[in-house]
Amino acid sequence: MFAKQKNDLGIDWGKFYRNVIALVVPMALQNLINVGVSAADVIMLGGVGETALSGASLAGQVQYIMTLFLFGLTSGATVLTAQYWGKGDRTSIEKILGMAVKAGVCVTALFTVAALAIPGTLMQIFTSDPAVISEGIKYLRIVAFSYVLMGITQAYLYIMRSVERVIVATVVYLMSLLCNIVLNSIFIFGLLGCPAMGVSGAALGTLCSRILEVILVAGYAHFFNRDVKLRLKYVLHTDSVLFRDFMRYALPVIVNEVMWGLGTAANTAILGHMGSSAVAANSVAQVARQLATVVSFGLSSAAAIYLGKTIGEKKPEHARAYSKRFILLSVIMGVLGGAVILAVSPFAAAALSLSETARGYLRFMFLVMSYFVVGQAYNTTMVVGIFRSGGDTRFGLILDVSTMWCCSIFLGFIAAFVFKLSVPVVYVILMSDEIIKIPITTWRYRKYRWLRDVTREEKAPSIMRPE
Repeated sequence: MFAKQKNDLGIDWGKFYRNVIALVVPMALQNLINVGVSAADVIMLGGVGETALSGASLAGQVQYIMTLFLFGLTSGATVLTAQYWGKGDRTSIEKILGMAVKAGVCVTALFTVAALAIPGTLMQIFTSDPAVISEGIKYLRIVAFSYVLMGITQAYLYIMRSVERVIVATVVYLMSLLCNIVLNSIFIFGLLGCPAMGVSGAALGTLCSRILEVILVAGYAHFFNRDVKLRLKYVLHTDSVLFRDFMRYALPVIVNEVMWGLGTAANTAILGHMGSSAVAANSVAQVARQLATVVSFGLSSAAAIYLGKTIGEKKPEHARAYSKRFILLSVIMGVLGGAVILAVSPFAAAALSLSETARGYLRFMFLVMSYFVVGQAYNTTMVVGIFRSGGDTRFGLILDVSTMWCCSIFLGFIAAFVFKLSVPVVYVILMSDEIIKIPITTWRYRKYRWLRDVTREEKAPSIMRPE
């Protein structure tokens, strides 16, 4: 079948894979580096103690929810940006960039105020342990000052990814990671004459790394980027037509990502009320999941960019053929990610300062994650990559709300607090949503409702139906 597609469409599959690799590798590195920032806190605080680790981990849920708002904004913008890039309309892209940066600043400012004003209330959502809450408050009161900085850099760098300028984000995040590791070591453990600050040191290291990110982004935008400029006039003044398009496609993505993130936070909260051992084990398991899916998430972003550009170039049949290859690659990456989790499981349990109970939980959670990441890789490539490339953004919202909130979270809550089932049983239920999604996303893909041109060449978006 693929050979016939090559003859009919003239696709050079070797070139396709080279282009995909050129997108995936830098974005996978970016994802790995971003996970590395969190992993650095987890690993180093794991050496301090279970309470410090749990406090920072739960406090990090606030930032996690915020980043989902940002990811929703930028992913929604990618729907338009990638297709306008395929058309060669750079003015529209600059207007979208201005909107994304302004929205990013507004969202992160709200989270900053909340983290500074009511840190204790936020921590109580995730745990009732006073010692853990105290550690989390220390973390939030420092790291909150980094939120607006994240809003600026993430909005800018994600738009740059949409126009195939992926290397700059890799460089920025790599420098940030190195800065974070070095400063974490100094501030957490009190090296080079500094006092040992524990969880506060981890937050301070993260803040400094975010400051460095802004400096690097500003330097690149001013001195090196000649293709798509961040113009103040587009930040201050919004194009009403593009804003309507932006909200049409971005708003479902934002709500989708937030609902998904709140669902993940709900999972953490359920486990948080089942003891600090469950929290500590889950914090490590989540880092392992993130590490195992860095390539898969990079692949989904590459799919959104590559397919969006192809649709913008008016090549719907090419987009259809490319999508099949992206699906195949997602399954391969998911299986490899699951294998990695199983391989590192015994080493992770032995390396950290965890109780024997937490070690047992961790080994079981790693087993569950080994198949969970396969489903997540497949579904993410579908929803975040293929569907969003053509503006099919509402489906993901409906899917996540129904499978996560109405199935796994609801049943997990009942299992934990009504039937008082064990942590492993509750964990399996909470991690069931990605498996439930697989047949649903497959059905949606085969309808080809995602294959749409959403740019403003005409007054209304046209639907390019495959033969």
